[in-house]
Amino acid sequence: MLALYRSLLRLYPSPYRRQFAEEMTAVFREIDADARKKGRVVMAELYLREIGGLFRGALAEHARRIFGSHVSFPLLSRRFTMHSEFRFPKSTAFLMIVILAGVVLAIQRADAIRASVPDVNPPVVTIQPTHLTFLPTMALMFLVVYIAGAVGWIVLFALRRSGVHRLAEMSSTPERP
Repeated sequence: MLALYRSLLRLYPSPYRRQFAEEMTAVFREIDADARKKGRVVMAELYLREIGGLFRGALAEHARRIFGSHVSFPLLSRRFTMHSEFRFPKSTAFLMIVILAGVVLAIQRADAIRASVPDVNPPVVTIQPTHLTFLPTMALMFLVVYIAGAVGWIVLFALRRSGVHRLAEMSSTPERP
């Protein structure tokens, strides 16, 4: 199967093949060894998935080479393909907070209206003004978001210090003596 895999790698454009063929072959060897331990059904699933992936990947790489890297091909891309670009504008978080604040304000106003109307039948009463609790709620929401952001930053900082940054410095081709 490894010989078939290597021959199917020739479908990729040569610059792509020069850059990634050895790494792809090494990864295939590892998952093939794991699949052999699990049985024939797992091996057959692996081979079908990998062969299909090779055809799809080669077609996608040729299309990217011809049409450019910014053109998307929905039929050629896989469901879990990683993209390096940021998908949402930076204002999305701010707009989501504004929408959330509007929802919280609407809920508070509805509670205030419900509390000001006594439970009588028929409910015909003037609505009494109530105090606004919007600002303390928003301050609490911003504090929670700030704390979550700080925890996220600390986690990212810790991951960077624990050796993940070394992966970027690794060579994709194994060194030969």
